[in-house]
Amino acid sequence: MACVLPLLNGEKMHAALPLVAIDWGTTNRRLYLIDAAGNCLLEEEDHGGVASLGRAAIAGSIAQLRDRFPGHHMLMAGMIGSSIGWRDAPYVTCPAGLEQLVKGVVPTDDPLISIIPGVRSAPEDASDVMRGEEVQLIGAVAAGLVPANGVVCHPGTHTKWALIENGTIQAFRTVMTGELFALLRAHSILSDALTAPVSVGPQFDAGVRDGRTSRCLGAALFGIRAGLLLGRLEQADAASWASGLLIGSDIGFGLRLSAPDGPIAVLGDPRLTKLYASALRLSARPCFQLSGSKSFISGMHRIRGQLSCPA
Repeated sequence: MACVLPLLNGEKMHAALPLVAIDWGTTNRRLYLIDAAGNCLLEEEDHGGVASLGRAAIAGSIAQLRDRFPGHHMLMAGMIGSSIGWRDAPYVTCPAGLEQLVKGVVPTDDPLISIIPGVRSAPEDASDVMRGEEVQLIGAVAAGLVPANGVVCHPGTHTKWALIENGTIQAFRTVMTGELFALLRAHSILSDALTAPVSVGPQFDAGVRDGRTSRCLGAALFGIRAGLLLGRLEQADAASWASGLLIGSDIGFGLRLSAPDGPIAVLGDPRLTKLYASALRLSARPCFQLSGSKSFISGMHRIRGQLSCPA
C-alpha cells in the first residue's frame, strides 16, 4: 500500500508521486523533481527570483507549475516565504534541526503547496537570519555528509558560517561577501578592472593572505586601484586579487567563530566552494566540499518523509 502525505491543511495525496521541490531565491529559482526514494528526476534553474517578479507574478508562475505537475506536492524554500515573497513563513529559532523545520512548515491556500520556514538566531546571539540554506545544511547532516557536530561554510551572495551541534543548526553568522564583490564589479571605481574571470592562482592567494591580515578591508580594496595605477598589479589579475581579498576577510571572520580543530564542510555551488576550499587550505585549515544541490534534495526529501504517515 502506498504511503500518503497528510498536508497541514487536511488534504492528502499519494507519496508515490514525485515531489516538486523549489529553492526560490531573490534572483534565481531552482526546481527539482524528487521521487519517493530521494532520487532527482529533473533539475531546472532560471532567473525567476522573487525580486524580479512581485506577488501577482509569483502567483501566476506557481499556477503554471501546478498545471505542469498536476497532483504533485510542492515544497518551496527560500525567499518565497519572506516579506518580499509569496506567503510569509515565519522563522524558527536556533537550535533548529529537521524536527523544527517540519513543525514550522506553512500551508497555503492550495492544499498541495507548502513553504519551509527560515531560521533565525537565538535571542542571546547576534541578530541573523537565513532562508533556503537551512534545507541544505540539515539535508547534508541528515544524509551523513556533514558530522552531527562541526562547522559548515556555505558561500554565496550572503555566505553563512554555521555551527552544527547534535545535528541541529546551533548558531550562524552571515557575511555579505558575494554581494560586495558584485557591487564592486558593477558600481565601484574598480568596476572597469574587475572584468576578468576569477581563478585560483598566485594573485588569488595573495589576495587571500592580504584579506586575512588586513585591519581595514576598505583600505585594502583601494590598494587594488593604486596597484593598477602604479604598475604593481596587472588588470588581468585584479578580479582574482579582489575575490581573494574578500574571501580572505570572510575566512578570517569564520575561523574566529569556529573551533580550531576538525575539518570545515564547504557547502554550495562548486564554482564558489573551490575558491573557499583553496582559501581555507591556504590558511592551514582542513576542509571538504559538498554539493549544495544534492544537500537541498536530501533536505527536501527528508522533510517530506517526516510529513508522511506510516503505510
